Amino acid sequence: MQPKTRFFIDGRWTHAAGDGTFDILEAASEEVIGRIPVATPDDMDAAVIAARRAGAAGWASATLGERADALHRFAAALEEVVREVAETVSRENGMPIRLSRFLEGKFPLILMRYYSEFIRTRPSEELRQSAFNRTLVRRLPVGVVAAIVPWNYPVTLAVAKLAPALAAGCTVVVKPSPGTSLDSYLVAERADLPAGVVNWVPGDREVGAYLVQHPGIDKVAFTGSTAAGRAIGAVCGRLIRPVTLELGGKSAAIVLPDADLSALSPSFFAATLANNGQTCVSCSRVLAPSSRYDEVVEFVAGLAADAIVGDPLDPATTIGPMASAEHRFRVEGFIARGIAEGAKLVTGGGRPAGLDRGWFVQPTVFADVENNSTLGQQEIFGPVLSVIRYQDEDDAVRIANDSDYGLGGSVWSADANHAAEVARRVDTGTIGVNGYSIDPQAPFGGVKQSGLGREFGPEAVLAYERLQSIYLP
Repeated sequence: MQPKTRFFIDGRWTHAAGDGTFDILEAASEEVIGRIPVATPDDMDAAVIAARRAGAAGWASATLGERADALHRFAAALEEVVREVAETVSRENGMPIRLSRFLEGKFPLILMRYYSEFIRTRPSEELRQSAFNRTLVRRLPVGVVAAIVPWNYPVTLAVAKLAPALAAGCTVVVKPSPGTSLDSYLVAERADLPAGVVNWVPGDREVGAYLVQHPGIDKVAFTGSTAAGRAIGAVCGRLIRPVTLELGGKSAAIVLPDADLSALSPSFFAATLANNGQTCVSCSRVLAPSSRYDEVVEFVAGLAADAIVGDPLDPATTIGPMASAEHRFRVEGFIARGIAEGAKLVTGGGRPAGLDRGWFVQPTVFADVENNSTLGQQEIFGPVLSVIRYQDEDDAVRIANDSDYGLGGSVWSADANHAAEVARRVDTGTIGVNGYSIDPQAPFGGVKQSGLGREFGPEAVLAYERLQSIYLP
């Protein structure tokens, strides 16, 4: 077990203000693997004060080269522990190790290095000439950022906020989810930055809500559920405080009649069941043409039935456990609701045999799902796929867009150009053709109830800046 007694505040490990503790359980064994202190408002006050002081002391006015060098050093230091970080995340939330080694180990380094090079070559101000006068447009850091990070991709989603914020000259208070916070201790130790520029304080919802409305915070960046995002957005709206919200999804995988699914099996699995379905962009609605409906159902059911369910630290595993007992109960509740509403259970639906410990759920596929049902409309966040019939291409697009969400999606076809044309018609923030893979250099985010603002790409830096125009004679 890894007991922790301190938080990373003001460049050093600082004892918690309170004496409460929180046990971190391993998803595959249900055993205690760590213990952290319970954060209090006093801890958050200390972190925000340290961040404000660090910005005023020089980070906000640091040169672009100094910020770029700091991000490069951060990436180099973190690279030394990527295997340990990946294994820690897999133990915390059940992510298969083959996935966590890339997405929680290498991908954060890619992000840091991308923003390091981006900020190094991007001017912080520009002179614009008009017919009337000259204007100097300056890009300034927005200030202190509250970065609130969920449990499903704890390192990547923290760095997705940290890297562009630091590049813009902001200071940050990171609040990880307490159940996946051991990894944050590893990352914090590698942050070779001036004291107070980045502060890590894991905490529950209550202390997170305190941080969101803290008077010393200038911007909030949140990834999590739509319900929580709506509450955070309401607070930020009242305070006229900038906010980025990356929220839930109920994405559709549109299988066109000419798709060769057998040739695309690995990509289809990644788009629908990656990280045990605990992914906001998972294409959990599979839209199948009537002409091939039974064939598509059989294909999807085969993917689920052939998945290797087991210890997430085993490289052969493709589906690990749910992140917590509470979350498994939630996923099982959706499965029961689907059966009660008349959907056809094709495979899965229970707990895997022989895995009596750990929060495992069988990969599950439903057929004959109506898009207006619970399975068709609500985000399950587990290894549960629903196959929905469509009549023609227009019907497929209509069904894909008949959702409160719009975060991800995919189109599958032997004709990639035609698939891209179909993708243009889907009302979503991101969508893939014959696969789904986030590009660190392109904006990522949702429409409708999937959120506000964008992460990744140059656009993410803009979210952490404020603009000033100086009108010159």
